[in-house]
Amino acid sequence: MSGAARVGRGQVLAYRIITNGLRERLDGGPDALAVLDLGVPNVPAGTARQALAARCTDPLAGDLALAWSTRGAPHLHRPSDLPALGAALWPLDDADAASRFATGQLPPAAARLGVEAFRATAAAFQEVVRAPTAKGEVSRAVSDRVPPEVTYDCAACAARHISGGLFQQAGLAGGVALDEDAAKTVLIPATPRPSIPDSPSGTPGLIRTYLRILGPATAGDVAKYLGTTATALKSAWPDDLSEISVDGRSAWLPHEHVDALLSAPAIRGVRLLPPSDPFLQARDRAVLVPDKAQSKEVWRILGNPGVLLLDGEIAGTWRARVVRKRLELTLTPWLPLSAQTRREIETEAQSVAAARALPAAEVLGLS
Repeated sequence: MSGAARVGRGQVLAYRIITNGLRERLDGGPDALAVLDLGVPNVPAGTARQALAARCTDPLAGDLALAWSTRGAPHLHRPSDLPALGAALWPLDDADAASRFATGQLPPAAARLGVEAFRATAAAFQEVVRAPTAKGEVSRAVSDRVPPEVTYDCAACAARHISGGLFQQAGLAGGVALDEDAAKTVLIPATPRPSIPDSPSGTPGLIRTYLRILGPATAGDVAKYLGTTATALKSAWPDDLSEISVDGRSAWLPHEHVDALLSAPAIRGVRLLPPSDPFLQARDRAVLVPDKAQSKEVWRILGNPGVLLLDGEIAGTWRARVVRKRLELTLTPWLPLSAQTRREIETEAQSVAAARALPAAEVLGLS
């Protein structure tokens, strides 16, 4: 580590704000945004478009696809990216597969199925989802077609269900997307429809994409993001990375992005980021929010708030609700706000409202 470049967390945050498209808003639709290279989480439903609104002027434009992708969570993607992403997310081996879906609900025999559990589930999706179909109906049909070891008894509905983690993580390989506009979860055939991978392909490139957008980071950070283990990622770990010391902690960044990290300028301005925003997906949360009490406010067990990004730092949280067809946004800042900052927050709130197809927003908590 003696030859590693050395940076502090402030420099890392400045670099990530730029790579996440949060320094300057792109004029137009979101297709060119780098965060779509990983996907934009849509948890809870509707927040992906709010994340895009923090990065471009027309977040509702473009032909984006909603799909269960990384960790089985719903993300917005470019449709053309889905086949390659499905192959990159395919388990690297049986142990990797088991670590991604095995839970206490399932018998030990489930883990022994490894990759075959993913393959059987993906094949079931391809057979079942040929038109828009409600999630419950798909779940019943897929559960009937997979090995019994990956299902469990549900007393509430007197039936056997497939493991939820396996169900959603195999969806992309099974050619399944989601209807973004449906009130409840409706599965549709993806277009183009990915085929079931014969083997993983492109995983090192996916790792590099994470490091480019949310680095410098460790193998453990990347593994947590992908829902696997650092041990499993060893075989796919890229060899064209530079070691970076982040406040004494060893991390990694693609060679060609080191200069951008070291030269990232101080960031000024305001953004209101929704829960599960791509910027918040970095697994080194102490870099994002060093204060433990504040960190617990941002990443809760249930119901995460949005965050206030102010001059390169997370500086508070916010929650919103719809009141008489207007967005009421309640802000909880962690520091005093200048009059200029309050005006900028009010402007940003209008972008959040527009992304939710609401005419206007009112901000509470600015005084």
